[in-house]
Amino acid sequence: MTFKSKRQIHSGQATQVEFDDNSVLARIVGPHNLHLSEIERRLEIAIAHRGNRLVLQGPSTSRAHGAQVLRDLYAYALAGHEISSSDVERAINLGLGSESVAAKSGVFATPKRVISARTPGQARYIEALTHHDLVFGLGPAGSGKTYLAVAAGVALLSRGAVDRLILSRPAVEAGERLGFLPGDMKEKVDPYLRPLYDALHDMLPGDQIQRRLDEGVIEVAPLAFMRGRTLSHCYVILDEAQNTTPQQMKMFLTRLGEGSRMAVTGDPTQTDLSPGQMSGLAEARDVLAGVEGVATVELQEEDVVRHPMVRRIVRAYAAHDRLKAAPPGARRQPG
Repeated sequence: MTFKSKRQIHSGQATQVEFDDNSVLARIVGPHNLHLSEIERRLEIAIAHRGNRLVLQGPSTSRAHGAQVLRDLYAYALAGHEISSSDVERAINLGLGSESVAAKSGVFATPKRVISARTPGQARYIEALTHHDLVFGLGPAGSGKTYLAVAAGVALLSRGAVDRLILSRPAVEAGERLGFLPGDMKEKVDPYLRPLYDALHDMLPGDQIQRRLDEGVIEVAPLAFMRGRTLSHCYVILDEAQNTTPQQMKMFLTRLGEGSRMAVTGDPTQTDLSPGQMSGLAEARDVLAGVEGVATVELQEEDVVRHPMVRRIVRAYAAHDRLKAAPPGARRQPG
């Protein structure tokens, strides 16, 4: 990708970075200078917005870092991405996808947008989804494990590599049972499946989604509906798989038919199963380790691409869990 943000002028304690497209630059600046303020705070520099230029003041090393962050964000926005607070944080910490991570990792082309890796972990996940028949994507909320799996399926469906896209979740969570919920079966299960519909709407026009649902080309269904079926020539996703029992997981995995591929996603730390009940996701990960055609990618807190607060929440809970698991004598006492 080429773009015109070439001229960088050094003058005393200031660095100017000039961009050609003011509308793209406005997305970098953010509403009420939100994104610039975050860069200023994190890098301890001052940034002035003057027309199509951004003027950076501060230590030379910080100015150079800031200028690179701005160029990365500009390239990312120029590729058609919206800029979020998490994108700004990622650009500061790791560099951004369109000129670095994503260029090396591959993308999924869907009818509404091109979806690329935003972190090195996501790049590994896309690589696995591209080249393996069965992929386990494990990780915390917001790490892209479900979203990228749906993107892989939509991309394959759109280019005719599979005939159907099937998305499934366990429909029983947090102790609830469908029989006690109001409405018909669709009304009972749709709230559990809503995140899958949301991902689809990000990648396909609404009329296409409804038409393909009506035709059975796309199916969104609870896990119980998979029993007894053979799923051939399709891409199958099981989301929230940490809430399956070992028996349910084995049932699902053995549905795989000719010409099909599967992605199984979940967060092993967030199970809603009864205390003491083993998760089918944890068991399958161990049982199938090393089996040909199977890949497991474990995304981390660094791969969380939601609001920056989500990453901090994930980190805090991980530290809390480590503390609970430590022997009593090893726990730090409050001073």
